[in-house]
Amino acid sequence: MNSLRITPLILAVALFMENMDATIIATSLAAIAEDIGTEPIALKLALTAYLVALAIFIPISSWMADRFGARSVFRWAIVVFITGSVFCAVSNSLLTFVGSRFLQGMGGAMMTPIARLVLVRVTPRNQLVDAMAWLSIPGLIGPIVGPPIGGFITTFASWHWIFLINVPIGLAGIVMVNRFLPNWERVATRRMDFIGFFLAGTTFAGWVFGISVLTLPALPASFGFAALIAGTVAAFVYYRHFKRTAFPLLDLSLFRFPLFRTTVIAGAFFRFGVGATPFLFPLMLQIAFGFTPFESGSVTFAGALGAFIAKFFAERILQAQGFKTSLIYSTVVTVIGIYAMGVYAPGTPIPVILAVLVIAGFYQSMFWTATNVFTFADIDDKDAGQANVISQVGVQLSLAIGVALGGGVLEASHLISGGVEPSLFDFHVAFWVVGTVALVSTAIFLRLPKLAGSAISGHGAPAE
Repeated sequence: MNSLRITPLILAVALFMENMDATIIATSLAAIAEDIGTEPIALKLALTAYLVALAIFIPISSWMADRFGARSVFRWAIVVFITGSVFCAVSNSLLTFVGSRFLQGMGGAMMTPIARLVLVRVTPRNQLVDAMAWLSIPGLIGPIVGPPIGGFITTFASWHWIFLINVPIGLAGIVMVNRFLPNWERVATRRMDFIGFFLAGTTFAGWVFGISVLTLPALPASFGFAALIAGTVAAFVYYRHFKRTAFPLLDLSLFRFPLFRTTVIAGAFFRFGVGATPFLFPLMLQIAFGFTPFESGSVTFAGALGAFIAKFFAERILQAQGFKTSLIYSTVVTVIGIYAMGVYAPGTPIPVILAVLVIAGFYQSMFWTATNVFTFADIDDKDAGQANVISQVGVQLSLAIGVALGGGVLEASHLISGGVEPSLFDFHVAFWVVGTVALVSTAIFLRLPKLAGSAISGHGAPAE
């Protein structure tokens, strides 16, 4: 196998591990909660802790690679991820499990951006598309195999092994990095905005932790309000700092570009709803339907299958429909899929559920593909790096808030109904609320110009 393909495949070991881990845990939440003595809803803190860690540390990943060497940082990122995985497996309380997931997120925040950075630097431009395709394959397979594998392990062995399997995968990745990847020349680093890093991290952690606490009565509400206040104060201080800094961590002036601004804001509302479904749907299948983790995972993987199929059609669909129409269809169909979860009952035929999941997964994948490109529709090349960082941070934060929102609505409905554990009705309420929040994105995309981003999509271009 030539170096063009072996390099992305080695880098993709980390991406496969990270993407599979993100989906494999969803089918095991009920079992983990029972074993560590907490409620399944409380484990949303573990999901949000991972996403917050990504949001905090992604902005410094490029600086770390330039300062200490991409190969070295990539290798240590795998080590941190493995360490966090082991700590997750031996956790015996909610606090230790949440802390372990945060440590995993620190490693994950370095793995994915640096893998892409390394590939861009070592691959000739005329071969980059092929190399990126090889890099993306394991990342697409991970979410497909994650739910059934996680369900199988949890049902027939122990949930601890869903984290311990990361150890041999990660060690294999480290061996291949040491053996096959060269130690590329470092790039001169620009000055690191450590003050901005501290303020932005405080903002992200304060907001997400505060929302999670207020929507989960595991801690006094005063903790949640204090976190929200601290995060908001840090956000105001960061804004003043950003205006006076030559090289801010996050360049907020990019929000002056209308298409970039629309993508970030509308995408946030979409993910507020979509971010909750990987947490809510497997729990509903296990708590309200009585499914085993394996049965639950064998159902939920269908959404990832639809997403995988979409990757082969996305470019042609965007060229035929353009960004505006594609984004409207993608958000509407995905929301319909969320609303469908709000009417499922134990008697609903499984083939119907699977079909809806495949269709909704297809259009949700179309949304991800379209927004990943549309983010740069009116951004200059010199600002592309900052636009990428801001958009990726926004993705992780909005997904984390989505998990907190979905769990909060479920808990509120559960408390009002007064049951011992969340009922099917409580889950239905949660799906209808988060689906409606996600629908706000459609209203925003409806305001886009008809040919927005056509220079990238090729839509509306005269036939040759």
